[in-house]
Amino acid sequence: MGKFKFPSAYTILFFLIAVVAALSWVIPAGQYQMAMNAALGKEVPVAGTYAHVAAHPQGIVSVLMAPIAGLYDPVSGQAGAIDVALFILIIGGFLGIVTKTGAIDAGIERVTTRLRGHEEWMIPILMALFAAGGTIYGMAEESLPFYTLLVPVMLAARFDPVVAASTILLGAGIGTLGSTINPFATVIAANAAGIPFTNGIVLRVALLVIGWLICVAWVMRYARRVRQDPSLSIVADKLEENRSHFLGNKGEQSLEFTPVRKVILVIFALAFAVMIYGVAVLGWWMAEISAVFLASAIIVGLIARMSEEELTSTFINGARDLLGVALIIGIARGIVVIMDKGMITHTILHSAEGLVTGLSSVAFINVMYWLEVVLSFLVPSSSGLAVLTMPIMAPLADFANVNRDLVVTAYQSASGIVNLVTPTSAVVMGGLAIARVPYVRYLKWVAPLLGILTVVIMAALSLGALL
Repeated sequence: MGKFKFPSAYTILFFLIAVVAALSWVIPAGQYQMAMNAALGKEVPVAGTYAHVAAHPQGIVSVLMAPIAGLYDPVSGQAGAIDVALFILIIGGFLGIVTKTGAIDAGIERVTTRLRGHEEWMIPILMALFAAGGTIYGMAEESLPFYTLLVPVMLAARFDPVVAASTILLGAGIGTLGSTINPFATVIAANAAGIPFTNGIVLRVALLVIGWLICVAWVMRYARRVRQDPSLSIVADKLEENRSHFLGNKGEQSLEFTPVRKVILVIFALAFAVMIYGVAVLGWWMAEISAVFLASAIIVGLIARMSEEELTSTFINGARDLLGVALIIGIARGIVVIMDKGMITHTILHSAEGLVTGLSSVAFINVMYWLEVVLSFLVPSSSGLAVLTMPIMAPLADFANVNRDLVVTAYQSASGIVNLVTPTSAVVMGGLAIARVPYVRYLKWVAPLLGILTVVIMAALSLGALL
């Protein structure tokens, strides 16, 4: 009998779709009445209005349609994750063209030469930058392009793809967990709870700083071990394959850092800067930032004096490299589609409402945290979870003598920690797929860290309830 091999991300996600579809046959369908919230500009559930509705069990056809419906609604034509998937393909094309010029390889050589002996300090610096993006504007899908950029840098520094992926994923993730002014989590949740978003900010800053220190220590400890002994890497069996994939264009001879390559790297950096500015300040989303990278790809191709045929073929080949990632994003979104169509999301929320009623303040806030953890797996969108749960859960805090801002903190902490690992997240599955890190291996590696963070969060919430 051969050695057991863990299934791929595609198989895991399809299995989860089937499980959720099966649950729609068991869990009663139900729904809260919805009312427009003027502050949010969205409909929110009304507490005390839950009622059973006709069952909507999801069968084999729904399971097979789920990945497609995850990309776009085949009935209404409304976009689902198609914008993110298209963004990924355009990013792939852009990176393919930049890589073709040799600019990235030449830049990596210069970075690793200058950092020789201090490479590990890239980890806390970069994690701080990604954490800033997470806490300020909820950096999520926007982080995906950085995986392709950072993995070669970390490999050249004698680390592994796990170090690169975790620097981005845990960095941005801990920022979102400790959100301070994040409009997609803290602000929406606070508005839905009927309080100013600045309430409770001190506790959130404390969680942000402590969480960042813990994550940095965890990644740096692993990075040092891998650098000293590459066999300790959780992807050691893929070392040569990964080096060939990410550093394949790098020859034995040092690449000349020509003026053209310098200009290309400047355009490369500007594309990311424009993306971050557009999302954080101008309210851009996938369509606008996709256009930025498409334009940047064309400009780089012209500067590198590529022919029309070379430019288009290189772009297509680059997009092809990330096609699997785009498919994963659609499949992951399909889980949420099945749940909504099965009309079981509100039933689970109603059950959660009953569990926290009548508890002491400390018990209330900790049970609230764990309920939000469960719901975060089902609703990976932080804004979607806030709109769904806060109108129901926040008023219950009044009866438990708990400040509503603590409920908001419990929600965003739960959402933040779950979105470090949930297979329903395009960021987790997409980022790991780009870095070529198997999901199950990453899950085993990060599990102890999640345990430590959970203890810290529960202690902070308990202290907040007592004060």
